[in-house]
Amino acid sequence: MEKKELIVKKCLKCGATIKVMKDCNCKECGIICCEEPMKVMVPNTEEAAVEKHKPTYEIVDNQLIVTVNHVMDDDHYIEWISVVFEDKEITKYLKPGDKAILKCCHYEKGTKIYAYCNKHGLWKTEVE
Repeated sequence: MEKKELIVKKCLKCGATIKVMKDCNCKECGIICCEEPMKVMVPNTEEAAVEKHKPTYEIVDNQLIVTVNHVMDDDHYIEWISVVFEDKEITKYLKPGDKAILKCCHYEKGTKIYAYCNKHGLWKTEVE
């Protein structure tokens, strides 16, 4: 089975962010917010910022443990972490002060791990 990719769109005016379950394939069509089409967020996969955004993982006792080494301040934090495999998605929503950690028992090679920073967008790692 092909591994599912997460589609995330963002409004460039108000900052609203959505996860798309099934995107429209029509030309000149799409999800509108603030009277403009929302932008598809392409996940970053290389760490380029001083802050850490890219999710990392380890496997301990057959459990996938995902962490994001990132500040969790009121104005700058990881909003959510998602693990996507086959037709499943496990998401943990976070708030300032939380630890950016997600633990799950379901994973396999090729599982995709996403993290969303409220200031620096979407980041992705793949389980090898």
